[in-house]
Amino acid sequence: MSSGELLHIHSQELQFPFELRKQISCSLQLSNQTDDYVAYKVKTTNPKKYCVRPNTGVVLPRSTCDIIVTMQAQKEAPPDMQCKDKFLLQSVVVSHGVTAKDVTPEMFNKESGHEVQECKLRVVYVAPPRPPSPVQEGSEEDSSPRASVSENGHSIASEFTAQASKAFSEQVEYPDTSFEARSLISKVTEERNSAIEQNKRLRQELELLRREANRSSGGIPFIYVVLVGFIGIILGFLLKRTLTW
Repeated sequence: MSSGELLHIHSQELQFPFELRKQISCSLQLSNQTDDYVAYKVKTTNPKKYCVRPNTGVVLPRSTCDIIVTMQAQKEAPPDMQCKDKFLLQSVVVSHGVTAKDVTPEMFNKESGHEVQECKLRVVYVAPPRPPSPVQEGSEEDSSPRASVSENGHSIASEFTAQASKAFSEQVEYPDTSFEARSLISKVTEERNSAIEQNKRLRQELELLRREANRSSGGIPFIYVVLVGFIGIILGFLLKRTLTW
């Protein structure tokens, strides 16, 4: 904390979380620890770049005042993120009952005999705060379930979580193709079932042909025996008849 005889300043730096093409603001707190009314005025070396609200005012005895400094959106970053802009805070004791509307530039004129205190403030660019991570980081023991472990030593729950996360990311990344994917899966399933049914039908026909072939191959010797026996009976009958004659 920087302290003077009149006003205490929370910090001698104006820290801006710099981002391109974005208007950025920071606050400056003034504290009056005296029993006097203290008027202040804020100046900057680059007035077109910054907006100070309020740039003048009065801090009551034993009270504080907040000032908002807004930097206009910048199209490019300075080299090495170093800023040469400066601010100057002037303060002076004024009469009791003076308000912000009564503050004039003449009050801060040293040549008029006013005891003006000055404090220089520099501008510092800092990295913007990082957005919160969508996945909470933690130890492996806290983040991964340990209910069951597969034979190869990897957690089944962890693998399931990884696969579910992958499936969810794919679903989020390609929401427009989900209907086409389901149609393609349905079509492939129907073709697969048709192929299985056709294969089953061909197997049944092949088995039927095989049985017919076995039945046919088994009937040829039986017919041959019948024919031979029939011919033998005829020949025996003719031979007996011949001898009888």
